[in-house]
Amino acid sequence: MPILEMKVPSPGESISEVEIADWLVSDGDYVEKDQAIAEVDSDKATLELPAEEAGIITLKAEVGDTVDVGAVVCLIDTDAKAPAKAAAPLPAAAEAPRAEATRAEAAPVPTPAPTPEKESYAKGHPSPAAAKLMTENGVKANQVSGTGKDGRITQHDVVAAMAAGFDSSATAGWGGTRDTKNEKMSMLRRKVAERLVAVKNETAMLTTFNEIDMKPIMDMRKQYKDKFREVHGVNLGFMSFFTKAVTEALNLYPAVNAMIDGKEAVFHDYADIGIAVSSPKGLMVPVVRNAEQMSLHEIEAEIKRLAIKARDGKITIDEMTGGTFTITNGGVFGSMLSTPIINPPQSAILGMHNIVERAVVVNGEVVVRPIMYLALSYDHRIIDGKESVSFLVKVKEMLENPERMMFGAKPPAEVLLGL
Repeated sequence: MPILEMKVPSPGESISEVEIADWLVSDGDYVEKDQAIAEVDSDKATLELPAEEAGIITLKAEVGDTVDVGAVVCLIDTDAKAPAKAAAPLPAAAEAPRAEATRAEAAPVPTPAPTPEKESYAKGHPSPAAAKLMTENGVKANQVSGTGKDGRITQHDVVAAMAAGFDSSATAGWGGTRDTKNEKMSMLRRKVAERLVAVKNETAMLTTFNEIDMKPIMDMRKQYKDKFREVHGVNLGFMSFFTKAVTEALNLYPAVNAMIDGKEAVFHDYADIGIAVSSPKGLMVPVVRNAEQMSLHEIEAEIKRLAIKARDGKITIDEMTGGTFTITNGGVFGSMLSTPIINPPQSAILGMHNIVERAVVVNGEVVVRPIMYLALSYDHRIIDGKESVSFLVKVKEMLENPERMMFGAKPPAEVLLGL
């Protein structure tokens, strides 16, 4: 069939429409099979749309259009031939006889100045999706190298530049005007807004708090971090301790790991822990599957893998759905205390915060300890106050006595760390 209709594939279950975030090619371009031709936003993630066949493309949708899954967004003329590549330069002529060379040296022929190559308008200009991302993060065009067609700046170029880091003093500041501008919210942002409002309106959400003395974990990390990295090839962070403590507490209080489905409560015999991570496109929550069966180094390796994919914009929808409980760490941004919002359809979420040295009483004496406040937001329809408080107390007990998470013939700390 000479004309191929490219239809929007289903990004995942329950997704019925997507938004064209950016075209990575222009109308009439020749595209190769599997070449990324567009970026599409669903209500859960941004995905690339690859060409199904090689040929000349005709676009049937504009940037910003909302299209149904299964709708035709472009046509590909598969009978079209690939454009001829520029001919390779001819090999240098054989060396002339010495006498000819002498005459050439005596009467050199002036070489005309090369005509400057005409630059494309697209060079250094961002695509619509890239421009939006640059505006949201205060990134200037001169801070990003464009790798798109004719030097155009793509969304991936902006993500790569932000991941590499640059001088923040060069970012845009106040313009000194009283102008305003309207920007269409992405489908992902609109869906997040709807879900947050729905959670507030449809759940009986409460939050309970506690505090953690982080000194035992900090001492353990200091003692074993080098050996841990040498043996397992990953760093020993706080998140693996919290994930392990949470899975142990969920086993004791299964209602915190459950969710409501109509008139039924669904209990899970596993713990798929969502870990909120920051990405250039916003907060994403990839899921660590069967975290209850993982050791600390396996948790660290999986969190690292998912965080890198989220940062690079390569995280898949399957990797962000199906969690039973979520952990979010606002402390990395300096948050002292907050009330995190439940990630539906889950029934609870644990919020971590920054670690601050505070004066506390230990064995009747005032001492200075590194303290973190914890917050557990939960749906009171399925989780009673006693269960929520007891769950958080159990998490606190295990984090302040990390050797209690696991026992064995070796010293408890080495068993826990898998050394």
